Amino acid sequence: MRPIPLCALAAAVAACATSTSTHSTDMPNATATTAPDRDTNPLLAPSPLPYQAPPFDRIRDEHFLPAFAAGMEQHLAEVRAIADQPEPPTFANTIAALERSGTLLHRTAKVFFHLVGTDKNEARQRIQTEMAPKLAAHQDAIHLDRALFARIEAVHAARTTLADAEQRRLVERYHASFVRNGARLDAGAQQRLRAINEEASRLETQFQDRLLADTNALAVVTDAREQLAGLDDSAVSAAADAARAAGHDGKYLLSLQLPSSQGVLSSLDDRATRRRVFEASLQRCSRGNEQDTQALVRRLAALRAERAQLLGFANHAAYVLADQMAGTPAAVMQMLEGMTPAIVAKANAEARELQAHLDTALPGTRLEPWDWAWTAEKVRAARYDFDEAEVKQYFELESVLQHGLFHMAEQLYGITLRERRDLPVHHPDVRVFEVFDADASAIGLFYADYYARPAKRGGAWMSEFVDQNELQGTKPVVVNVLNVPKPGPGQPTLLTFDEVTTLFHEFGHGVHGLFSRVRYPLLSGTNVPRDFVEFPSQFHEDFAFDPAVLQRCARHWRTGAPMPADLVAKVQRARKFGQGFASLEYLAAALLDMAWHTLPPGTEVPDVAAFEAEALAKAGVAHPLVPPRYRSAYFAHVWPGGYSAGYYAYLWSEALAADAFAAVMERGGMNRRNGDAFRDAVLSRGLTREPMAMFAAFRGRDLDTRALLQRRGLL
Repeated sequence: MRPIPLCALAAAVAACATSTSTHSTDMPNATATTAPDRDTNPLLAPSPLPYQAPPFDRIRDEHFLPAFAAGMEQHLAEVRAIADQPEPPTFANTIAALERSGTLLHRTAKVFFHLVGTDKNEARQRIQTEMAPKLAAHQDAIHLDRALFARIEAVHAARTTLADAEQRRLVERYHASFVRNGARLDAGAQQRLRAINEEASRLETQFQDRLLADTNALAVVTDAREQLAGLDDSAVSAAADAARAAGHDGKYLLSLQLPSSQGVLSSLDDRATRRRVFEASLQRCSRGNEQDTQALVRRLAALRAERAQLLGFANHAAYVLADQMAGTPAAVMQMLEGMTPAIVAKANAEARELQAHLDTALPGTRLEPWDWAWTAEKVRAARYDFDEAEVKQYFELESVLQHGLFHMAEQLYGITLRERRDLPVHHPDVRVFEVFDADASAIGLFYADYYARPAKRGGAWMSEFVDQNELQGTKPVVVNVLNVPKPGPGQPTLLTFDEVTTLFHEFGHGVHGLFSRVRYPLLSGTNVPRDFVEFPSQFHEDFAFDPAVLQRCARHWRTGAPMPADLVAKVQRARKFGQGFASLEYLAAALLDMAWHTLPPGTEVPDVAAFEAEALAKAGVAHPLVPPRYRSAYFAHVWPGGYSAGYYAYLWSEALAADAFAAVMERGGMNRRNGDAFRDAVLSRGLTREPMAMFAAFRGRDLDTRALLQRRGLL
């Protein structure tokens, strides 16, 4: 997942901050100081470290509020100077000047919201609660400045006189952003818009806090090792360590992951434990306690619909999609509904197969939702002679990283990554790599933060500490975040193949930021539509299955023996197994997202669970054995996560990725010719061109969705 870019600060509050905990890091907590001091607050000046990497060894929690205050004050002064200058508006004195503004505020926000997402503590939670509405108001103060917008509109009207295509595109993006954020509204409507944005930012922060608190509260504690039968020694050790850290000495704790379906369900042999884990997952934030988010969900949906109406749209989805590749809710629904019959049929066929297996293996056992993943693993093992526990023994994290991921990067793009241990990090588990191009020139820095911890929000994502742009002469500093369970002392970090795929996925986001060669920050790197940003990441997933990659990185962690050729073949064949379930849980979540965000303004939703059930049934995806990947009460992607009316984007982007990877296979596979072509056409361009034009430049034609159906085994 790629959070929404930080060019819009209120969106950054929503996208980058989705966890809370009392966990402490190596940075002590404190209240804010009363005045900024450049000598003692490292955020107030550019970092002296290479690539302007954050000086985490010097940053303290008490630095953030003064830095935010100084950053907002400085930013508003810069904007005021642009808006009030007597010279006629030009690209240089208006648009380029805006691109140079807000450096301190953006620097502070990037560091803070990354820490909120990966290492939230009580001090950062308080700061986030205080800053969320202030940042929303700050954004509104700029977007609703009439004098500033008048200058932007004048430059926009004369944009055809600009010879530089990138400058013309930047002007168009600025103009569209201001219009979409209310610049043309009358004074009364603007006042209401400010109130909506401020309230929404507070509610999104509350949602984030409640979700992580309830996720931690509902972690399943077991008393006996026998209740964890089926888990390997590394996973059991991790569960024991997690229980000890939570104050349950001598017991085992199974933490919940962000989606409805939990990874451990495929391995746990104890049916009662599976049921406990499954039910805990679906109960999150809907138990009527202080962590319940259902009232927040109803209010956020209402506020978004009202805001869309103010801005001239029928509903929130229409507002969001007008600035995406899809364009309209109708286009999204056409895609989702067009795939629904095949996906539901596939899931039903899988359910029948799983029940048939239980009828033979455990007569009298009726398939339940908590049995699906476990039974599917047994069927997959029988069909493909495939054992996930056996496969994990060949995917040790360091081997996958060095000999798989980095090998792919070198073969495709000619780059090398060298670890740097001299740069400070915000947590001991984080590693830093310097990235060099084929000609040995420096590209930027890549941070890897792969282990789960209580203060880190669930899921996986990429973000940046520093954006590449030629205007300010900065090189990219990007970070990949995963949530791989950390093994106990002396135990190896063994990855499931899903986790290996996620590693490659997030690295796809990473190179999208690292390879950016763009002049202006707003168009840089991953600052592209949501239904395009997942294209490079999903494109890179397929390289995890490349025989040349597996040959190098898939080696037994004890013996060093390569994965046997027959097991490699089984891994590749088994990839399409279970796609009915995977596709249906995703499709149901995407349709649920659209149902919430196509509500007309003024619609009352008295009961969240009833609305959800009706929406899924109406769409034809209500399945008793396959819950949506995210239910409404813990759908972090769409309430605080920046993907509202946009969860469909993964499937939309996957169609692009599947077709683009098919081109790679047609042209010789994992080689520099293909990598350089993809880098030139897509990864280096940011949003300097229309997304579909970038895809077509690489593919050589328009999109063909058949590759997606083949990828998912749905043909």
